[in-house]
Amino acid sequence: MRTITNIQQRIGVMIHSDDPIVRDGVAGMLRHRPELSLLPGTDESTATVMVACVDSVDEKALSLLRKYGRARPVQTVLVVGRIREAELMEALECGVAAIVRRREASPERIVHAIQMANRGGGDLPPDLLGGLLSQVGRARRAGATPGEVTLSGLSLRETDVIRLVAEGLDTKEIATKLCYSERTIKNVLQGMMLRLQLRNRAHAVAYAAREGYLR
Repeated sequence: MRTITNIQQRIGVMIHSDDPIVRDGVAGMLRHRPELSLLPGTDESTATVMVACVDSVDEKALSLLRKYGRARPVQTVLVVGRIREAELMEALECGVAAIVRRREASPERIVHAIQMANRGGGDLPPDLLGGLLSQVGRARRAGATPGEVTLSGLSLRETDVIRLVAEGLDTKEIATKLCYSERTIKNVLQGMMLRLQLRNRAHAVAYAAREGYLR
């Protein structure tokens, strides 16, 4: 009976990575941890936490995160090679509960993130946490209430894009400068204009200037 109870208390974890070497490497790090029960494939039926391993927070990664962000009660731990502050809010909006940079991804660090996510908490590297607080503060200064931070004001990625629009760069030039696809830049601008009811790029630049994002 004691053995059954211990198994039931383990956290059901599924690991996702397009790279089988990365996936097997993370599984090898976590396989013998008594706190965890690794599940084969992407078994959503019994998993409570997904560990998603990606190189960067690109459109493909965001699509994956959105998919599992809707699959409650699955919580997501993101193990990422690189992530910019501009991408942080988007990852969190997709349901990511904890972020671990790949260079810091020791077994203990990943297990801690899994445990925090399983308890419904959050776990971010200190610099990303500082960036998040800066985003919230900027949105509040732009007039957002605590529950409306992502609905009012601009995310860091939107700010990066609109600053380059204000400098006269076209979509292709912005995409090259920020290392995004042209489609991503178009989606960022269209989403911002739809959310804030802005008529065109000039209107968006005027809004950003008025709210202090272009200083």
